[in-house]
Amino acid sequence: MPKARETAVYTHGHHESVLRSHTWRTAANSAAYLLGSLRPDMRVLDVGCGPGTITADLAALVPDGHVTAVDNAPAVLDLARATVAERGLTGVEFAVTDVHALDHPDDAFDVVHAHQVLQHVGDPVRALREMRRVTRPGGLVAARDSDYAAMTWYPASPGMDGWLDLYRRVARANGGEPDAGRRLKSWALAAGFTDVTATSATWTFSTPEERAWWSGLWADRTVASAYAGRAVGGGHATEDELRAVAEAWREWGRSEDGWFGVLHGEILCRKDA
Repeated sequence: MPKARETAVYTHGHHESVLRSHTWRTAANSAAYLLGSLRPDMRVLDVGCGPGTITADLAALVPDGHVTAVDNAPAVLDLARATVAERGLTGVEFAVTDVHALDHPDDAFDVVHAHQVLQHVGDPVRALREMRRVTRPGGLVAARDSDYAAMTWYPASPGMDGWLDLYRRVARANGGEPDAGRRLKSWALAAGFTDVTATSATWTFSTPEERAWWSGLWADRTVASAYAGRAVGGGHATEDELRAVAEAWREWGRSEDGWFGVLHGEILCRKDA
């Protein structure tokens, strides 16, 4: 199958402020809906693996199986390799690939997993069809994505409202869908799955340490990451406006009664036997 040209741009990039978030992710806090379906001998494909913290956890849970971790960014795969090596895990391989045209044969994996990927791709239905193609009959495709419009926080902040509006505009201009969580089931059905279990889960940031971490990484991301460049370069915001948004994040983080909730949609799709 020829390579598809990806029509979406990864909005965040891989600035340190982005990786600060991605390396916090574990199978427990980001893939709990899948874990009960894993067996020690499974073959797993981790799509959009990023720095590999979830990948490493999945590998530890299938010690008699094998994990293939793929991403379209070669540099971040180097981080994933280091993460897996530091934990002394074996049975993991890495490759650069495009989820729209996976470099794997039909029916190759027991589980295909994607965390926070479909919101960033040009054609999520095509991506799910590819994930379905490489899954064996009776196997599972698992995907989880946040839903930006469903994110909520306290106390109220016009600056944070402005952040959410800006982020959604930038993400859509890049070809993605920031409110992917609510659409996962629909995309899975359109991709040909008939057995789809749709659930949801949340991340919550409320303690002083959680608020400082979450607000700090978003404040830094707003002014220093690829997202910042795309916001300014695309005419969505000025640098002064981005600095104001970053300060709104820091102000929220200093609020003793601050609370932030992130809703995620989740799907477990079983391929027809």
